[in-house]
Amino acid sequence: MRFTNQRAYLDVFLLVLTVAGCGAALVSGGYTQFVIGLVALTTILGVGLNVLYGLTGLVSLGQVGFFAIGAYGVGILTLWGLSFWLALPVAALIAGAAGVLLAIPAVRMAGPFLAMVTIAFAFIVEHGAVEWRSLTGGQNGLMGFPMPELAGFVFSERELVLLAIVLAGLSLYLFRRLADSGWGMAMTGIRDAELAASSLGYRPFVVKAAAFAIAAAMAGLAGGLFTPLMMFIAPSNFPFSQSILFLFAILIGGAGTVLGPLAGALVTVLLPEFLSGLAEYRLLVFGGLLVGVLLIAPRGLVGTLAAFLPGAARKTSALSEDEIGTFLKVDGSPGPLEIRNLGISFGGVRAVDGVHLDIRPGEVTSLIGPNGAGKTTVLNMVSGFYRPSEGDILLGERNLAGAPAHAVARNGIARTYQTTKLFENLSVEENVVSGLPRGAPGNPWSDIRSKENLALAAGLLRFCGYRGALEKRAGDLPHVDRRLVEIARALATKPVFLLLDEPAAGLMRADKEALAGLLRRIADLGIAVVLVEHDMSLVMGISDRIQAVDAGKPIAYGNPEEIRTNAAVIAAYLGEGGTASFKREQPLTTEETPVVSTLGLTAGYGAAPVLKDVSLKVRQGEMVALLGANGAGKSTFLSALSGLHRPVSGTIILNDEQVQTLQPHELVGRGLVLVPEGRQVFPELTVLENIELGAYNRRSEMSRSEIAAHLDRFPRLKDRLTSRAGLLSGGEQQMMAIARGLMARPKVLLLDEPSLGLAPAMIDELYAILGELRDADITILLVDQVATMALAVADYAYVLEQGRIVFEGKAADLASDPRLTTAYLGGGEAAATSEARA
Repeated sequence: MRFTNQRAYLDVFLLVLTVAGCGAALVSGGYTQFVIGLVALTTILGVGLNVLYGLTGLVSLGQVGFFAIGAYGVGILTLWGLSFWLALPVAALIAGAAGVLLAIPAVRMAGPFLAMVTIAFAFIVEHGAVEWRSLTGGQNGLMGFPMPELAGFVFSERELVLLAIVLAGLSLYLFRRLADSGWGMAMTGIRDAELAASSLGYRPFVVKAAAFAIAAAMAGLAGGLFTPLMMFIAPSNFPFSQSILFLFAILIGGAGTVLGPLAGALVTVLLPEFLSGLAEYRLLVFGGLLVGVLLIAPRGLVGTLAAFLPGAARKTSALSEDEIGTFLKVDGSPGPLEIRNLGISFGGVRAVDGVHLDIRPGEVTSLIGPNGAGKTTVLNMVSGFYRPSEGDILLGERNLAGAPAHAVARNGIARTYQTTKLFENLSVEENVVSGLPRGAPGNPWSDIRSKENLALAAGLLRFCGYRGALEKRAGDLPHVDRRLVEIARALATKPVFLLLDEPAAGLMRADKEALAGLLRRIADLGIAVVLVEHDMSLVMGISDRIQAVDAGKPIAYGNPEEIRTNAAVIAAYLGEGGTASFKREQPLTTEETPVVSTLGLTAGYGAAPVLKDVSLKVRQGEMVALLGANGAGKSTFLSALSGLHRPVSGTIILNDEQVQTLQPHELVGRGLVLVPEGRQVFPELTVLENIELGAYNRRSEMSRSEIAAHLDRFPRLKDRLTSRAGLLSGGEQQMMAIARGLMARPKVLLLDEPSLGLAPAMIDELYAILGELRDADITILLVDQVATMALAVADYAYVLEQGRIVFEGKAADLASDPRLTTAYLGGGEAAATSEARA
């Protein structure tokens, strides 16, 4: 079984360290013995903070507040006559309860806001100790505490230090057990990918609150031991700076490692003592050394050393495919998941409207539509991440509409994501094991990585086609393996309904074929597969039924052949067609030498190339359209062309100069200007300020008359120049983004999906403006999902399929070419031919 020997060795090592610490305390005396006690107390507190930050990823700068609560709790209770052995756990419980109360507002925040809440808590405790004089003694503090007594034996400082060392060793051991349990895996999962953890059934608030409670209780325990060790406590013992040192201890020692709190305590407690002779320079040297350690060893001392240790070689016996089939097979005859009149709005925008669908076990149901159609939004509502504005999601007698994600997951609905959300710092098999409890972490001291669970995880991975190392860190996986591991993790929850959001995105053809076979096998086991995917060949090949949506509304429902030939679906993907007003007033006259061209351009993300050997050219004054289905590589091409994504190979030529190695700002200076997808406006700046930023590289040459000339093309913007850009409508923002691009005086203007998310009337208005820009001899490379509109305004067009140009030609000719529909909706590979350019 994995780690059995390693864990045993670690447990023995912890025992040896504890005995060695006790021996050092016995042979030492005076101040040295006191310092050893401080190391032990810092270790105890550090273990709790390691649970909170190292496992759960929550930053707390208020631990000194819990430390003070524990210290005052023991001090006050023992002065009232309560036994130390009762006062210590009571003080720890009080601190833990305070941690839970703080967690209620704190865990709903993130980043600096979470840190600010905990900082405020530390100041409240500190000033409360100052002002509550009747209880805490105010600035004068408390003293005269009775020493602990056990069976008539009165403890001295030595026995207190020994007790602290034993508790520190026990804390490290319990942390190891917790980290290996379902709770530890839940904490790590929520730290790495909270959304994914929710879709596995884990409750983020409960897990985070538990981590806060443990960290607070451990700090209270350390504070309770601090009181009799010091024999005097006052607010000055608990400054806010101490919280920073506690966090430093975890960072230096190694967050998330078992021995990290001990290593950090040794550094933060002993190092200042060694530097005590430097007087006023002591803190300066101490701080410099801390920064140096963090820069050289960002994973901490223990984490950095552990990276050089060899891993334990082992063999995992994976369950057979038949056994995995038995595990996954849906028992009984579950009814369908019924979606009734589902709808949702975001700020007045109707994202989904009236979706009605039955999802039956044992079938592959696909949800298709162009960008912005609302497909992923439907999945987010079904899986509990969005609350529908209206409609029902019925599973038997249960209505899951509005239920939280963890509750939906526990009802047998699993999902994957457009961008894979693995637990990056867990291994491949641990990612899959994390799905087995279905959100129930279980006993905090039981090992979730049992032999049976590991065999099941290995079997699921092999079933999904993963052939890599099981012990490999998930964050180091190539793209295709990440997809397979995420599907295996979703299957580990033993779902009845599996929702897949663009699982084929970024995969090569052979990988897509293997994925299609996998999804068919999953459906044959009785699991309902719901597929959102842009690869129409994949969708048409494996779907039993397809629901097509456009602008949030259902437009067609049926089998693949019915959907492929449906006029409404074709119009949704290709557009309704252009108008005669988009035609050029005068025929294009230009030079054959292109302004910008690519030769054999290949680019991608990770191991799989998205673009493969793409050659394209745009001549002076020409408008060229780059078309293709979602996921074909259009936006990747523009990103590579504009320098935002470095090509793997190939050449980019701009004005007879190779520019594929230049940075984006250098390309802008040479006249290659991108208007990105989604507009990317600066929402807090005014419209005028946004437009002026387009001339950033040539501010000294910018004139008001130039701005006025551009505004004449976009009259909607004239009355809104002083308005914040974030208040504009989507169409107005798009016009502003184009005006900003024109201010750079582009030699080639790159437009990425300018019509995305716009109403039809606004699209017509926008394309009329694009026609004017074309007629004004502005060179444009256009990427847009509305193919017919793009072809109506363009002079020439290229069609991408699976990252390759499959055909090209004059825009007017391609508008009626049946291969265009095939490229968007599948039904066979588009002919890989290329027409000669005129």
